[in-house]
Amino acid sequence: MSAQATPGAASRPAGAPRLDVSCCGGGCSSPPPPASEKSSTLKGESHEGHDHDNASGGDHDGHDHGALPGWGRLAAALVAATGAELMDLLGPDTTPWRVAGMAIAAAAILLAGLGIYRSGLRSLMRGKLGISALMAVAVTGAFLIGQWPEAAMVMALYALAERIEDRAVGRARDAIGALLALSPDQADVRGADGQWRTVPAAEVAVDDTVRIRPGGRVPLDGVITSGRSAVDESSVTGESLAVDKVPGDPVYAGTLNAQSELEFRVTAAAGQTTLDRIIRAVEQAQSARAPTQRFVDRFAAVYTPAVFVMAIAVAVGAPLLLDWTWLDAIYRALVLLVIACPCALVLATPVTVVSGLAAGARRGILIKGGNWLELARGVRAVAFDKTGTVTAGRPALVGRETFGSDGAADVAAALAGRSDHPVSKAIAAGLDAPAGMPEVEDFTALPGRGVQGRIAGTTWLLGNRRLAQEKGLWTDAVEAAAAAHEAQGRSVTLLADGQAVRALFAVADTLRPQAAQAVADLRALGIVPVMLTGDHAAAAQAAAREAGIDEVQASLLPEHKLAAIAALQQKHGMTAMAGDGINDAPALAKADIGFAMGGAGTDVAMETADVVIMNDDLRRVAETVRLSRRTHAVLMQNIALALGIKAVFFGLALAGHATMWMAVFADMGASLLVVANGLRMLRSESLSK
Repeated sequence: MSAQATPGAASRPAGAPRLDVSCCGGGCSSPPPPASEKSSTLKGESHEGHDHDNASGGDHDGHDHGALPGWGRLAAALVAATGAELMDLLGPDTTPWRVAGMAIAAAAILLAGLGIYRSGLRSLMRGKLGISALMAVAVTGAFLIGQWPEAAMVMALYALAERIEDRAVGRARDAIGALLALSPDQADVRGADGQWRTVPAAEVAVDDTVRIRPGGRVPLDGVITSGRSAVDESSVTGESLAVDKVPGDPVYAGTLNAQSELEFRVTAAAGQTTLDRIIRAVEQAQSARAPTQRFVDRFAAVYTPAVFVMAIAVAVGAPLLLDWTWLDAIYRALVLLVIACPCALVLATPVTVVSGLAAGARRGILIKGGNWLELARGVRAVAFDKTGTVTAGRPALVGRETFGSDGAADVAAALAGRSDHPVSKAIAAGLDAPAGMPEVEDFTALPGRGVQGRIAGTTWLLGNRRLAQEKGLWTDAVEAAAAAHEAQGRSVTLLADGQAVRALFAVADTLRPQAAQAVADLRALGIVPVMLTGDHAAAAQAAAREAGIDEVQASLLPEHKLAAIAALQQKHGMTAMAGDGINDAPALAKADIGFAMGGAGTDVAMETADVVIMNDDLRRVAETVRLSRRTHAVLMQNIALALGIKAVFFGLALAGHATMWMAVFADMGASLLVVANGLRMLRSESLSK
């Protein structure tokens, strides 16, 4: 099967990723056709010149589809083959009539199988026994022993089945390749004179300002500089709900602006966007074949020559040992060759794996190889980092108490709003002060303690325990209130005037909304969740308790996390690690499978992890395991179908009850079955069940 074009491929800039999803899984010797050839292939034109033989002695010698004819030649071949069959059945048994029938049959064979013959001869000259070589031998042999009507129809039906199969396999390719069409080819860019111009997206430079109209797709990655809108990011993160965007928020190529006009500063040029990196990662994932696929490839490489030897043994040995006629023995041997073609067996894995990769990508799960897709089913424990993984990684105001001061909230909001400290920002955001906030004078930062300022003639302090103690404002009541929050891992900030503490504000890194459900999903799959964090024990225990994680190891340095991963592997078996892909890089590498919270395209996460969760939804970890288990089940079904059908018809052929027609239906029927079964993986709902 030749590679088909993906939408928009011809218009991609130089260096853009190219997807080539085929049964050969990247092992074919033929170079990819240029964009113009790929486009014509989509229209059903000739595949000639794109044989899938493996010249390098690689893994797919059993499945060289050869050059497939176009639909017009196929129709002519089928008409000619039908004519040859009718002439044989209805015509008189005379030499001129038989010669005419043989000529029509030969025309049908050449129309349907000329490219297959060429590929088969090249395969035989290299000592490879693929499907084209087997079909060429079988059809030629049938023609020479007088079964010319059957030989013509078999070749025509085989080429037709290959065409149908090629179209079906294209669905898996298109499921990923459609990503290429998401990013528009043009962009509205503001020039140096302030005027807007429409230019090719490939010509837009980093730091240029680009405008996106409502309903338009984002052409490149960037940061919003003007406007507010909701953006549909499902193409990148898999998140179905639109995300509200304001100035300072990132936008990603291929996403859809749903509401209002936006302007953004470009942060990644064409070919380097998040969408481009996703496509490249999926393309590279196809070359990292799953263990089952590697086994099938090795098996097919031995199986095909073995069958060829068996067919020769039947053709030569049966007349000598079993009193079969020579013509009958040769015919049965030829039928065996067609039945035994490993086409369905070799197709069983790549179509399923690529469909699984595409299904994951649709859900925001970027799996960086078929091996990880299949191995994830064996995960028995998942170690979670805390900050940025189980929690959001951003402090938020989670509690407050006042000590006899009604206006404390407004005062605290005014002071916190003047500070750049993350805790102060969390307090300011959480209090959501009204527009008439009091004016702050003589604002001063107190390093390591807090801030102070004068409001309406009164000096106020907003700071930590140390500041209150130094000012002599720490009391038993304040101690009791602070201790209750600190026991839950919260950071306590106090508001005081010159006489007493007037309010207490508790800030903490909040749990991700999906964390508890993600842990429950893992437990339902029989997987043990564990928390490994460098945070202090109180904060770790509080977050773990809220998420439903029983086993917690806190205050860990990176080298301690490595030892903890090794201990989990010893205790539970295959262990995965979920982290942010930066601080947790050593643990991600040590784990059997590393899950990175990609934050919609973190470079380090994309490089270090085996699986990247593009929208930081922890539930995707369990979905990956479910997808892996489903993929493995479909792989086993496909292998059983391929070998089972062949075994049945193999027995029929040896018993003399199978014709060459039946052989073609056995081989190509099995191929179409495994393709259809593998394509079921594209249904994304299978991940959430």
